[in-house]
Amino acid sequence: MNITVKLFFLALFALLWAGCATPPPYVQSTGVDSSPGRPTVYEDVNSPGQVAGIGLESQDLASMTDAMVGDMLATPVLANRKISPRIIIDSEYFRNESSTRINKNIITDRLRVNLNRASQGRMVFVGRHYSDMVEKERELKRTKQGAEGATVVDAGTLEKTKSTYGGDFRLGGRITTLDAVNTVSGLASRTHQIIYEMVDLETGEIVWSGIYDFKKTARDDIIYR
Repeated sequence: MNITVKLFFLALFALLWAGCATPPPYVQSTGVDSSPGRPTVYEDVNSPGQVAGIGLESQDLASMTDAMVGDMLATPVLANRKISPRIIIDSEYFRNESSTRINKNIITDRLRVNLNRASQGRMVFVGRHYSDMVEKERELKRTKQGAEGATVVDAGTLEKTKSTYGGDFRLGGRITTLDAVNTVSGLASRTHQIIYEMVDLETGEIVWSGIYDFKKTARDDIIYR
């Protein structure tokens, strides 16, 4: 048997073996390879994760909000008033003008929650983003129906008030960035500047300001969603 015939039978055997091999269970029924990926890994939000780029990330968020909470608690006009001020913190006037895609609520929510817990009553937080929910419940408690004039729901256990809380101060702010790209090396750098300002809702005075900035350089191959 010459060498050509031997190679022919060897190739035929390899082809038959490959065709008879049993496919994995996840491709047997549909023919689509949907094999599981890497197992989920929990990571510390205060440290850079396995997927990191030049945008605003969890460790930046944690460091930034912790710094702002500490600074506001050390500001007498906010934290040492005889009557606790009513403060509104939400994303309504917190603008993102940067090239980083981010849900602003993740910043203002973390700031409000941590500040509310740390202030221990020295500040009162008004949930303006829940105003629709509050107004609906107040209306149910006060709307009478039927011949006996009973309200739709009872008054609950809290004392009724003529109106809901107005705010004394409200948070505003802005996220901006400065980007640069090296077209030779492919490296990109991004400088973030995040400012926070607490505004007097009667006079418009800015009674407190905070700024947080940082710069990162890396290959810009991470997609932020």
